[in-house]
Formats: sequence, C-alpha cells, structure tokens
Amino acid sequence: MSVSRTAVKSASANPVRRAEALTMFVWEGTDKRGVVMKGEQVAKNANFLRAELRRQGLTPKVVKVKPKPLFGGAGKTVTPLDIAIFSRQIATMMKAGVPIVGALEIISSGNKNPKMQKLVNTIRADVESGSSLSEAIGKHPVQFDELFRNLVRAGESAGVLETVLDTIATYKENLEALKGKIKKAMFYPAMVVAVALIVSAILLIFVVPMFEEVFAGFGAELPAFTQLVIRMSDFMVTWWWLVLLAIVGAATAFIMAKNRSLAFQHFLDRTILKLPVIGQIIHNSAIARFARTLAVTFKAGVPLVEGLDTVAGATGNTVYEKAVHRVRDDVAVGYSVNMAMKQTNLFPHMVVQMTAIGEEAGALDTMLFKIAEFYEQEVENAVDALSSLLEPLIMVFLGVVVGGMVIAMYLPIFKLGAVVG
Repeated sequence: MSVSRTAVKSASANPVRRAEALTMFVWEGTDKRGVVMKGEQVAKNANFLRAELRRQGLTPKVVKVKPKPLFGGAGKTVTPLDIAIFSRQIATMMKAGVPIVGALEIISSGNKNPKMQKLVNTIRADVESGSSLSEAIGKHPVQFDELFRNLVRAGESAGVLETVLDTIATYKENLEALKGKIKKAMFYPAMVVAVALIVSAILLIFVVPMFEEVFAGFGAELPAFTQLVIRMSDFMVTWWWLVLLAIVGAATAFIMAKNRSLAFQHFLDRTILKLPVIGQIIHNSAIARFARTLAVTFKAGVPLVEGLDTVAGATGNTVYEKAVHRVRDDVAVGYSVNMAMKQTNLFPHMVVQMTAIGEEAGALDTMLFKIAEFYEQEVENAVDALSSLLEPLIMVFLGVVVGGMVIAMYLPIFKLGAVVG
C-alpha cells in the first residue's frame, strides 16, 4: 500500500506530467532489505517509472509494458454495468473520506478490464491536472451519456457529488436489470428459431439428397409432401449461396436502415408497440425508464425542462422519445407535467394521476420512483409469463419444421411397407 500512496502523492505534485498519455507497466525490484517486490503502475514511460520507484526506496530490476492477454481481456469493452460499478465504487469511497484522485487510482488498479482501467486512468490524469470530474468524464461521451454528465455536473454544483454518484449507480443497476429481463425474453426464442433453421438447412442440403438416391430405386411415385421437401432440397443444394447472400444482405440492410433512418426507426418502434404481449413489455419498460430517469434528474437538482430533454433519449423507444419532447415543450410554456403527459395519450391514467399527486405534494421524485418500481415489476412479471407462453409454441415450431422433414423422408418407406405387406 505504501507504493500506491507514494504514487498518488507524486502524481498530485506534478499534475501536468500525469495528464500526458499513460501506459500500464509491470515492474520487479528489491527494497533496501533485498526483498523482491513486484507490482503494476501507470507511467508516461519506463524511465519515469524507474525514477519513481527509486524515490520510493526500491531498486528496479525489470520494468516493461504490461503485455495484453492472448485471450479474453484485450477484447473487453466498457459496458454500462462497468460504468454503474465505477459510479458505486467512487461514491462509496468519497463517502468514506477518500479523496477523488485516490479513489480513482484504487478503482483503476483493482479493475481487470484493461479498457476500463485505461479510461479511469485518463479521468484521473485530467482530475489531477485541475479538471472537475464532470469535465473529465465529458471527454468520454460514449461511455458516459448525457444523463450521467448532467447529473455529475449538478452534484458538483450543489456539493453533493457522492450522493448523486450513488443515485446514478442505483439508477444504472436498475436499468441494466430491466434490459436484462427484456433480452432474456427475446434471446431464448430467437436462438431456438435460429438453431431450427440451421438444422433444417443442413437436413435439406446433406441428408435429404441421400434419401432421394434411395427413393430413385423404388420405381414408384413419391407422396406429394415428400416431393415438396425434395424440391426444396434441390433448390437449397443449387442455390444455397444465393439464400445465404439474401439473408446477410437483408440483415445488413435492416441494420443500416435502423441506424440511419429515423423514419424507419420510428416505424419499427411503433410496430413493436402494437405486437401482442411483447408490445406491452416495451410499453411498460419505456414508462419505467421515463419515470426512474426523470426522478433521478429531478432529485439531483437538474431543472425540470433540462431533465426532460435528457430523459427523452433514455426511454429506449422513439415513439416515447417524441412524446417526452412534446411534454418538455409543454412544460416549458407553463403546463404541469401531468397535464403535458396526458396530452400525449401514451401514459396510462394511473401514471398521470400519480404524477399529479406528486406535483401537488411537492414530492414528484418520490412518486416517480414508485411508478418506476411498479412498472419494472410489471415487466418482470410479463417476461416470466412470456417465457411460459413461448415454451409450448417453440416445441410446436420445432415439431412442424424439423419433424415435418423427417416425416416426409419416411413416408415413402411407410408406403412401400404397406405395399409389400
């Protein structure tokens, strides 16, 4: 621990030098007693690190750039959950009285994700050079979204940064849990359908032609269902590359249209909201995100109109995003939040009424948190119900697709057996 504390002091004494590009090094050396010591530390270059180790009373023997792992770690990205954990850690340490620079160093040294470690080191270097935390994270808009940046800025202005960071951590943890539940509902059936299609393609390309050669020696007319499957097999054998190209092309065109066309994105989101069961899950998820995000921004002291502008992008659905922008515009000209929400015809009556009660009682953030908790529970219940509903449907799908081809191949054999009998 003495090495780390000295490193922090040295960095604080020379903030300009630490603000430059930093690299993670591994080192090995001996102390004054001849005891071998090892460690990891960031520095501008190896010479700077050697000088730093000597100042700490160590004789460096080996100083080299930390190698990237062959598998796994090097490819890790910074996920929203990493940011949530970062926020929770720094809030906890600041509440315990640890200076922000020391907290950032502890978080960096204990993080196993190299990209997250590098991100935290960069933020620490900026803070050491005199930037505020909001300014430091503002240089990384991909990892720290507008909501995070606005809340940190508000927390710094009000002198309650650690409280705001703790609130952000809770918010992001709840949001990621909600996303996880929705992904869970979609992932399982999508994977089963994909596997069923792959198995069907393998049967059509490799297995059915073998049966076709056997059937050719029967000298009898094949059942219509068997002939249909054989024609499908002949098409797949001849044009499999065209089918594969069409699938890849369609998927690519869909992704590009979704990412580049706001009109297509809006059409897609509007269509998803109309789907049975799944549409209701997305509705409830958007309302939960809206309520929790607005509650967090309002509690942190962000002005209501500015908060609504940030909240719009957090709903996860362009239909709700446009609705929240409309709410923001109405609130900006003097409408109450509940009245503006009612005009959109998207928010359920219960949500509007609870918001109205919260506004009248001066406890809007508390009421919005209750709304978020209720709708998050609704999403969880709906996901469980959807999983129970999909299981028999998936079994039927597998039976029809894969089982149908198996039956088609055995029909001629059954017919031949009946004739011989």
